[in-house]
Amino acid sequence: MSLAPSDTTGAPGDAAATGLSAGRGARRPAAPARTGRRRQPGPSGRRRVLTRGSVPYLLIMPAVLGFAVFKAYPIAASFWISLTTGNGDSERFAGLANYRRLVGDPLFWTALENTALILVVQVPLMLGLALLVALGLNSTRVRLRPLWRLGVFVPSLTGLVAAGVMFSVILNRDAGLLNWILSLVGVDPVNWLGSPSWARVGIVLVLTWHYTGYNAVMYLAGLQGIPKELHEAAMVDGAGPVRRFFSITLPQLRPILLLTVVLSTIGTLQLFDEPYVLTGGGPDNATLTVTMYLYENGFKYFDFGYASALAYALALLVSVLGVLQVRLMGERR
Repeated sequence: MSLAPSDTTGAPGDAAATGLSAGRGARRPAAPARTGRRRQPGPSGRRRVLTRGSVPYLLIMPAVLGFAVFKAYPIAASFWISLTTGNGDSERFAGLANYRRLVGDPLFWTALENTALILVVQVPLMLGLALLVALGLNSTRVRLRPLWRLGVFVPSLTGLVAAGVMFSVILNRDAGLLNWILSLVGVDPVNWLGSPSWARVGIVLVLTWHYTGYNAVMYLAGLQGIPKELHEAAMVDGAGPVRRFFSITLPQLRPILLLTVVLSTIGTLQLFDEPYVLTGGGPDNATLTVTMYLYENGFKYFDFGYASALAYALALLVSVLGVLQVRLMGERR
């Protein structure tokens, strides 16, 4: 008896089961290794400039270029000029000759002495007065405080040249307002701008009038930031107004005090407009400042090398004083 060949065609379900059982032992093909993100070419086949990594650099590029052109290059160029003598085509390298000349220049030391004298007298006077004004404006007993605050701050908005011209009229010996007021109480006219000592006093008056309100507003902001709970707790403990001022107010104002001292010192060392308009550095160089002496050498005698050396000496002095003030008045940890 012969048997017919068996049908090898299985059911569809059997074929699917066979395929699944065969696929269990098989491995998935490995994914290609990622070598890093590549920039996708633009529509024209070029790489895109505006990418996520390049946008921040493009945004700061105008500021960097502006600093390089208007700050870094002039600083470097002025340092090179300070190492030269002459001007224009006759300029030649001279090394440290201008700095040696500066050390032995008596007029430079006179200008530095005048500037230091104004600094020592005017800055403490102005900041002390500004603190008193800020304490008064912060008091709840004062009526119309917004109006007083505006009036105190307005002088700082006046232009330096305009303030100098105005005070040249006020301090005039013959027809000045200040001498007229003094004459009402029997005081003889004072030669404010013609006497060496009184000319310095006149400069101090102008600076104090112009910048006291500016510093008072800064102190007022600091006073309003002091928590009231500190004063209330001190009052409960029996501390009086003086004790609260030295134990709470001054320590809380330390950062603002440091800021105003540093800014006032820098501004006084760079003093130029007020003495230039009021006295022109006189009489007898009594109000000559370092910046005025720098200006005269650079734009009156066209000695740009020596003027640049004066500028770098002034910058060094400002830096040293700023560091010392931060070390002495900074936060102690």
